[in-house]
Amino acid sequence: MANYFNIGKLAAVYGTEGEFILRHSLGRKTALKDIAAVFIEERKDSFLPYFVEKAKAKDTENIYLKLEGINTREEARKLLQKGVYLEEADFKGLASASAPLSLLGFTATDKTEGELGKIEEIIEMPQQVLARVTYREKEMLLPLNEQTLLKVDKKQQIVHLDLPEGLLDVYLG
Repeated sequence: MANYFNIGKLAAVYGTEGEFILRHSLGRKTALKDIAAVFIEERKDSFLPYFVEKAKAKDTENIYLKLEGINTREEARKLLQKGVYLEEADFKGLASASAPLSLLGFTATDKTEGELGKIEEIIEMPQQVLARVTYREKEMLLPLNEQTLLKVDKKQQIVHLDLPEGLLDVYLG
């Protein structure tokens, strides 16, 4: 099965021809050049391909996007707020190296606990960035900030963290 990386969501309908505004976290202005299809998660872990008819960069966080087969505002509304995903190869080519989203798939390690697991999702909130990791069969949200982030080894794909004392205990019980 292909690895899909969440890049954002269909935030709004634009115009009358079924166009969207895609709000993304790629960390740079992009028009999805050379991307034939995006994948929309219509149900949990069910990704349907939609071919890109045209895409135009609006700014560093938004893209005007027209998908094949979506031709009216009403059809577009059905997909609003749905997650938009790219296959791993496309994602790696588009994400800015400095964007938090570029850490997807990296291994998170803690200074005292050691290897925690792969970063499965990056959640960007207004005040902080969280990495979702499954460790000892428990889902954890780890803060990525100046206090916790020691080093990012892009070559080895490892994120070195110094997590606050007791944080892992909250999840592990």
